[in-house]
Amino acid sequence: MLSRIFPFIEWFKEYHKSDLRSDFVSGVTVALVLIPQSMAYAQLAGLPAYYGLYAAFLPPMIAALFGSSRQLATGPVAVVSLMTAAALAPLATAGGKTFIAYAVLLALLVGIFQFAIGLLRLGAVVNFLSHPVVNGFTNAAALIIASSQLSKLFGVYVDSAEHHYETVYRVIVAAISYTHWPTLALGILAIAIMVVLKYLNPKIPYVLVAVVITTLISWSTGYENNFKADISMFNSSGVKTLITEFNETIHEIERLSEDRTGINKQIIEAEEKKGAHSIDVMKLHHELSLLNLELNELEEKCQLYRVQMRSLHFEKVENSGTNPIFFMRSKVPQGLKSDGRRWRIKVSNVPLDESAIKLVGGGDVVAKIPKGLPTIGLPGVDYNIALRLFSVAAIISLLGFMEAISIAKAMAAKTGQKLDPNQELIGQGLANIIGSFGQSYPVSGSFSRSAVNIQSGAVSGLSSVFTSCVVVITLLFFTPLLYHLPQAVLAAIIMMAVIGLVNIAGVVHAWQVQKTDGIVAIISFMSTLAFAPHLDKGIMIGVVLSLILYLYRNMKPTVAILSKHPDGSFRNAERWNLKQCRYLTAIRFNGSLFFANTSYLEDKILERVASMPDLKHVLIVANGMNEIDASGEEMLSLIVGRLHEAGYDVSFSGLNDAILDSIRRTHLYEKIGEQNMYRNVQSALEKIHAKAHEQSTEKECPLLTVCL
Repeated sequence: MLSRIFPFIEWFKEYHKSDLRSDFVSGVTVALVLIPQSMAYAQLAGLPAYYGLYAAFLPPMIAALFGSSRQLATGPVAVVSLMTAAALAPLATAGGKTFIAYAVLLALLVGIFQFAIGLLRLGAVVNFLSHPVVNGFTNAAALIIASSQLSKLFGVYVDSAEHHYETVYRVIVAAISYTHWPTLALGILAIAIMVVLKYLNPKIPYVLVAVVITTLISWSTGYENNFKADISMFNSSGVKTLITEFNETIHEIERLSEDRTGINKQIIEAEEKKGAHSIDVMKLHHELSLLNLELNELEEKCQLYRVQMRSLHFEKVENSGTNPIFFMRSKVPQGLKSDGRRWRIKVSNVPLDESAIKLVGGGDVVAKIPKGLPTIGLPGVDYNIALRLFSVAAIISLLGFMEAISIAKAMAAKTGQKLDPNQELIGQGLANIIGSFGQSYPVSGSFSRSAVNIQSGAVSGLSSVFTSCVVVITLLFFTPLLYHLPQAVLAAIIMMAVIGLVNIAGVVHAWQVQKTDGIVAIISFMSTLAFAPHLDKGIMIGVVLSLILYLYRNMKPTVAILSKHPDGSFRNAERWNLKQCRYLTAIRFNGSLFFANTSYLEDKILERVASMPDLKHVLIVANGMNEIDASGEEMLSLIVGRLHEAGYDVSFSGLNDAILDSIRRTHLYEKIGEQNMYRNVQSALEKIHAKAHEQSTEKECPLLTVCL
């Protein structure tokens, strides 16, 4: 009992000093990969980079302590990070306090969902996410994740569009007009370092090496170069007007947003007092619709202002004794010399401080990371938001667990370790729940870090405990060293990580196994790309399609007419071109008999009877019939009655115990007759063949001998 509650107790059975050393080395090695990766994934989730470190603090340790896998490395992962960003984007501005609070709440919901499923021993629920669906989704997610990092790689800024492909198009257009070459160079250098080192020796912490080298280059060359300018420093009156109008529009949006919040509260109060269909409620809804239209127009106007400001490039000219002046690029008066940099206004969804407008003359870096551990406490729970996030939390829970358990199974195949999927769900659930107390966003098992863990010799989950300890030390003492880490390098790290998610061979394999599975994988892939960043829609389409195809296949399972095959077995006569008996037909039904396919089996039996004028006996071979429902039982009762009335004998072979129990309870057993039920086809034919062939003209029966 103690081991079930605290699975980590099992680690220390036959645990040696050498194992402790191996776990320590593995834990430190994984941490060296985890720290830069987690920061990159946090930004993919729309969070400040240091929230990745918070997500790498408690979850790896908790998942290892309470999970069943001893080598699974838990923490921020690409797909879950992307889904977090997609889920929260409609609710709050990425990176804002509200967005962060919702991300932490989402981790709590994901954890509760996983923990509940594990506790109730319902781990099989992940089977609703079929392999073709996950394969198609993962391939699409890999492309979405990689392309989402292009703006950071080129050093350009664009607004996110409603669809991901539109955002990518905007990035390409911006990159054509302007690319920050030092940013692109550092990103390519980081990719080159990781590719070469991984090729030379996968055990080298190639991610850390790329981070160290590029950070040193960034620090030593003054890669980051920002300046806060007063609006009076701009030489162009048009630029000043543009900034002023942008700020006025933002303030108007903020005012109308507050009005919208007030109207929503009034609607709730009016519905409670006067009913949802009262005149007052209708008036408020009309007022809200007009307000939303006005807000949409202002947001479109604001987006145009941002596009215009991002397209402006300036040159800075130092003015002796006074503030520098910013001229439009290529419009510096003769006799004045600029600093040679190209300056751009850093603009987002908030008003620009006209006394300190941020101008960027270099590349983006991670910048200041708060020193110390995150605040430990219960996440703020907004029940309305929790309800809106519930469906997404369920999808992230299942998808994250499926990824984790797939990795764990692959490693268990190498180590011979026994896995308990339900215990792993409990471990992953607790990792997300307790992680949310430490400001973590949703996490899952990582394929790349788990591979590093097992390659570096991890023996037990103690390696993940050491990993968490290294993250703690980093948060306490080493965060200043990460200030000059280029954002382009984080983008490169993400791109390198998601390469492993691309698996075209898996889609091809699904097609080869069954074309419908290949179709499901392709449609899941296409719909995920089409609906991005709303990734949950892609998965739901895939799940619904796979369920529909499953039901369709089971509505029309294979119905085979049996004859003797040259190898001595009974096979499908039509498939193997075998002769068929004229007086006795053996019909095999390959599927469970339930409401969706009862009429199909009935039609096949009656078609067979109608096509055989000399038929005397019908043998229903039920080896493939695993279960039966009320509709199936009713159909069998009717068909047996109709065949008896028409003068045909009916027998069954291969009925399993569960079906026999069902038909005993409904008295169908007595209707068929115990003497007409047999263990298998052979024993049935030994009893019924002679009677069915009385006065027969057949020289050889295809059910007893091979008749080609």
